[in-house]
Parts: sequence; C-alpha cells; structure tokens
Amino acid sequence: MELKFLEIFCKVVEERSFSKTADALHLTQPTISSHIKAIEDEAGIQLLDRLGRSVIPTKAGEILYKYAKEILNTKNSAIQALNQFKGAARGSLIIGGSTIPGEYILPEYIARFKKTHPEVLITLKIGDSQDIVDMVSNGSIEMGVIGSKPNNARFDFREFLKDKLVLVASQGHFKHIKKEISVKELKELPFIIREKGSGTRKSMEGYLKENRIYPDDLNIVAEVASTEAVKQSVKTGIGTAFLSEFAVKSELPYKILRKINVRGLDITRHFYIITDRLRAVSPVCQTFIKSLSAVKF
Repeated sequence: MELKFLEIFCKVVEERSFSKTADALHLTQPTISSHIKAIEDEAGIQLLDRLGRSVIPTKAGEILYKYAKEILNTKNSAIQALNQFKGAARGSLIIGGSTIPGEYILPEYIARFKKTHPEVLITLKIGDSQDIVDMVSNGSIEMGVIGSKPNNARFDFREFLKDKLVLVASQGHFKHIKKEISVKELKELPFIIREKGSGTRKSMEGYLKENRIYPDDLNIVAEVASTEAVKQSVKTGIGTAFLSEFAVKSELPYKILRKINVRGLDITRHFYIITDRLRAVSPVCQTFIKSLSAVKF
C-alpha cells in the first residue's frame, strides 16, 4: 500500500467525511474515493461504512488505521531524524492546546517561532484538556498545552504559564452587584459553566471545593462547550462565570465585562506542556518547546 493512500485513509477516518478530507488535502472527492477503493481492493475487505454523508471505519478499518498511523509516525520520525542530521529544525509540527492556550496564547508563540523558523509548518488543534491528553496519547499531536495535570506517569509535564480565573459579569446587566462579594453572595448568582473535561471547570470546581463550595451549591443556569460561548453568554446577561484572565483581557479594559472579587477566593492555576514519555519528541518539537520556555507572555 502506498504511503499517500494510507495518509488519505487515516484522514478519512479522522474526518468521518470524504468531502472534508478532500478539502483538507486539496484533492477532489472522486480522487479520495478512488484511492480508498484501491486500498479496499488491495486489502480484499471493506474498510469503511458509508452512512449517508458520514463515514466510519469497519472493524477491519480500525485495524488498518492503527497500523497505518504507526507507519506514518515512523515515516515522520525518519524525516525528522534526517533533518536533525542535516542540522536544522524543518518539516511539520502538529501541536494541541486546550481552549485557553489554544485560542488566546499559543497563536502568538507560533507567530514568534515562525519568524525564526519560517520553513516549519505548524498545525494547531484545539479541544478540552482531556481531548489534548488523548491526542498526545494516540500520537495525533506531538505536544500539547493544557490547564489541568492528569495523574498519569505516562506523560511528561512542564510548567508553562500561570493563569488566574476571575469572576466576570456583564457591565450592563449586573450593575447592582458590588465590586467585592462574599462566598454566600456568590452562591446566589446565576452561573454559566464549561462542559465536563474542561480544564477551566476542573480548576474552578477544585478551588471552590477547597472553600466548601460544591456544584450543587451554585445556581447553574447554563453549561456550554467553549470559552467563547461562555463569554458571549455572560455578555448577554444570562449569568456570571469564572473565566481565564487571558480570555477577557480585551473586554475588561473597555468595560464590556466587569470583574467581581470574591473575598477569600483566589483561583490560580498553571498551564502545562505535555508530551508522551513513550514517544520520541522530534527535533522540531524540541526546538518549539524551548521557544515556549524562552519567551514570557
């Protein structure tokens, strides 16, 4: 089987779509279909189930996907090793970030890195902290930056940046709330929270529990799947929320949102660089990690 065909097959499995794969790889959909057919003909078994517009791997497809990823990872490792031998960090790098690092921090670091390494193509994937851990584990990204630290000896963690979660509210809808409130008053506020798996939610719940404040004590009015969705919900006056200072640094100075202090409550956390101990970190990834440590945000 040709490596190019295996790359296309893996992309179809990951995208669950021929059309999305075609767009991502800048190929036509008929080309994608013909390459998949060639692989299935060579394998002598159906590898994908077509369910309307969606595509999912069969059991045989899952087996091939596992080995195809190993083959492609080996190919990438060989290329990176050769580039290292030539004395330069070149090629491509796929990294990941949980919501806050991925949307508000890493893009600036990537821009700085590209100024000194213009030949490196960096792909940034964004998900919640658990998504990023899973991606590092299965090798779909080389490294990630997350806001919570799983208790798993398989991974290497390095402290990256310090973050603070602040309670924010709409400037127009919550004028009656004082600049500083008590824990008792906090429990009476309408709350918007992130979904389970979010590092922001884990940090918030962890610190609140230390202060004997439990999820059931809060007046939760909405649970949403992204920081931007939380922020927009707060702006409309639906409720208040704990958000990273990185996420609201544009809104606070212009008084679109306002910060409310809670007496005795200081929610700080670290973002961590995560890599897999079981996988060799490529030279270009090592160079990028060093650049993260060298420049402060």
